[in-house]
Amino acid sequence: MTRESAFRPHRVVVLALDGLLPFELGIPHRIFGRPKDAEGRHLYEVVTCSVRPPGPVETDADFSIHVENGPEALATADTVIVPASYELGPVFDEGVLTDELAAALARIRPGTRLASICTGVYVFAAAGLLDGRPATTHWAEAAHLQRLFPRIKVDPDVLFIDDGDILTSAGVAAGIDLCLHMVRRDHGSAVANEVARRTVVPPHRDGGQAQYIHRPVPEPQLATTTAARAWALGRLHEPIQLRDMAEQEAMSVRTFTRRFREEVGMSPGQWLTQQRVERARHLLESTDLSMDQVARDAGFGTAQSMRQHLQAALGVTPTTYRRTFRTGAADPAVTP
Repeated sequence: MTRESAFRPHRVVVLALDGLLPFELGIPHRIFGRPKDAEGRHLYEVVTCSVRPPGPVETDADFSIHVENGPEALATADTVIVPASYELGPVFDEGVLTDELAAALARIRPGTRLASICTGVYVFAAAGLLDGRPATTHWAEAAHLQRLFPRIKVDPDVLFIDDGDILTSAGVAAGIDLCLHMVRRDHGSAVANEVARRTVVPPHRDGGQAQYIHRPVPEPQLATTTAARAWALGRLHEPIQLRDMAEQEAMSVRTFTRRFREEVGMSPGQWLTQQRVERARHLLESTDLSMDQVARDAGFGTAQSMRQHLQAALGVTPTTYRRTFRTGAADPAVTP
């Protein structure tokens, strides 16, 4: 068998259900349709199927889409992705599969990787595939998912969860994060980073859904923490105390902390650490500064402190991050 004949792209089958969101349906095609190997061959093949024979599938918009593959395509998948739908019927209301959907899912081969975007998680939950396992969905539906399926460990704060053979994501754009993660898992950060660049999205988004949950916002006439944040961003390399930030808004520390949480969704300390991690990432990607200098410029003080914070936030060391996201750059002279 020749090398050319042995090559087979990873087959991703996207299950299109009535009431689907066109944006989310397009995410797998956009992300998995980009990666190629050194010889220019597509690393993935993306196919869309329905639970019915080929034909129209309704969307939540004022148009339907024509799907050319029926449920038999699920039997050929290496990965099955279920995007969100607003018409899941008894799956969403009662936690049970329709006969049509159950028959379609039965075609999936054992060992196939499963992934959901937003409320697509209800399909796997109703099939009993998530019992005793962690999962997530759009923050607005997380409580309902937990009530309907109490055996699932629902985490409403994260953008996605990778539990090995089953991955679930939060709403809408979190599907991009999930698909990029799968590309990264399959082929490494360099490939995923290139896909992210071409899609004009960040390779990795920090934080979780908490930053998007609606929170009471102070009335326009009341003071905000905008000036304090701008002030802090201009001196991340310096020690910054909470009282220093509060003084920029002429507030007490207690009032400032409460207002900051209302506006930003996290404490001032957490926000400062997040901004310093972002500064460190930028410097690691774009400069040849030593680790000690990057740590000082980002406000971590020492390379060891920076290492601990990046490891906690990104899961990798500064050295690994630089090597991954600065392809071709010379190895830094100082190792953290």
